[in-house]
Amino acid sequence: MEYRLHPSILAADFKSLGNEIESVVHSGADGIHIDVMDGDFVPQISFGMPVIRSIRDATDIPFDVHLMVNNPERYIEEFVRCGADIITIHSEATRDVENALKQIRRAGVKVGLALNPGTSLSTLDYLLDEVDMVLLMTVNPGFGGQKYIESSTRKIKALRERAISEGRDLDIEVDGGVTRETLPVVLESGANIIVMGSAIFRGDASENTKKYKSEILKHREG
Repeated sequence: MEYRLHPSILAADFKSLGNEIESVVHSGADGIHIDVMDGDFVPQISFGMPVIRSIRDATDIPFDVHLMVNNPERYIEEFVRCGADIITIHSEATRDVENALKQIRRAGVKVGLALNPGTSLSTLDYLLDEVDMVLLMTVNPGFGGQKYIESSTRKIKALRERAISEGRDLDIEVDGGVTRETLPVVLESGANIIVMGSAIFRGDASENTKKYKSEILKHREG
């Protein structure tokens, strides 16, 4: 299993976004997590296609685009054209999840499906064949800096156990409240793609990236 660190630029300093991205990339980040919020599915509005297009040439590592928007199928092709390498949509945000996932696949990028903390893993019963990655939200989506929801640990474990029992090479990404204290918890539970926002960009982003990437690699080697 490949373990990866994806800093979330929602927590970065937007005045120098290109420099922030270059800093974490040079310090070992494996991907850039980009939270797109529409002010409808979630209360906040973040950034969209023009920003992603403008920062695409800052690095060639994967752009992990997390669409927290209603009816995401309206935008999939455009986000691919802007440079997305992974597109994740929310099961709660569209009436036809399966078709939207197939649309992402046809667009030629990796397919992710996100579940909110209150959404049951049973939602995946007919969808796992369509995805490369499941993103488990470990806070309620829409705001950075929230505290990790402890019940998420059982959910991560249950999904990893299911993937193993079914022989699936499934990436499990976690997003929300991952800090120095909760990083070991989510890794031990079975997550292998770690999104960190405030923990990376509050303070020295370069040093924080090196520190947390080292912790992730230690877990992999252990």
